[in-house]
Amino acid sequence: MRVVLVGAGAVGARAARQLHSVDGLDSLAVVDADRARAEAVAGSLGVPAAPAGFDEAVAGADVVVLTQPRGHRPAAERALEHGAHVVSVADDVEEVRGLLALDVEARERALSVVVGAGFSPGLTCLLARHAADDFDAVDEVHVAKAGTGGPACATRHHRALSEPSVDWRDGTWVTRRGGSGRELCWFPDPVGPRDCYRAGLAEALLLAPAFVGVQRVTARVAASRRDRISAHLPMLRPPHPEGLVGAVRVEVRGRRGGTRDVRVLGALDRPATGAGAVAALAAAWAVNGDLARPGAAGLAELVGDSVPFLAELARRGVRAAVFEGAAASFSTA
Repeated sequence: MRVVLVGAGAVGARAARQLHSVDGLDSLAVVDADRARAEAVAGSLGVPAAPAGFDEAVAGADVVVLTQPRGHRPAAERALEHGAHVVSVADDVEEVRGLLALDVEARERALSVVVGAGFSPGLTCLLARHAADDFDAVDEVHVAKAGTGGPACATRHHRALSEPSVDWRDGTWVTRRGGSGRELCWFPDPVGPRDCYRAGLAEALLLAPAFVGVQRVTARVAASRRDRISAHLPMLRPPHPEGLVGAVRVEVRGRRGGTRDVRVLGALDRPATGAGAVAALAAAWAVNGDLARPGAAGLAELVGDSVPFLAELARRGVRAAVFEGAAASFSTA
């Protein structure tokens, strides 16, 4: 498997480490605008990882993994032109829309464009698919997340609170003001309960197409009062090189037989670490032909059976938990 990794930041470095342990890896070209950073990541891993330029590396790639802060659509187009699958960790609404628009081209080329293959979206899409398998029909999916990965992720989180949210409601897209809709969400300990708000998040764009007949899909992000007040301003202090422990929560409501039920799943990890594992495994599945179909979509749509994917993530240290019904009571899935 010949992999090109574009972006050697916090998420990219974790994805590179995870890719380095994938069976059958022939080469891992690490690309970054900062050549020294690409050299540092590749050097820490050793053979077959090596720094490279995008143009020289993409020509012989089987899959291109995009973890850079922006510019995913043009990089994905170049990868498809060279016959390579694409895995993107993008969570920006417009970036995700641009990648999803490549669906027809990717299908025609029999290639996959895995969109939002990070912590959230990404792991959240897998958890939604896993929870949905317990239902005859899914009516609602609600996602919440807490924590950030590297500096680029923290900046994106900060900006998202000032952007309109994109929700799916009764067969149509609905936009609402970012920073509104406060909801107390319980995450696995030690994150625990957090106030979460609407924001410019891409989860609904990926989850709504995955569940036929779903009526509502929403996403919220944990934020403090200071986060909401300062969202329209530049960040007041530099973000950490890598975020602290974060968490995701996915609530799926649906019908089983003649009754309605709710299932809540969560996960706890450093967001950059979780995102890196999801992206690396998605790349391996794309190259090995394990995804449900070619084309551009999120993991809830492209992973037919979530159990093997989640089992491999657990083996790599990213574990899901099931909400047992008492406040903040999650048990390992």
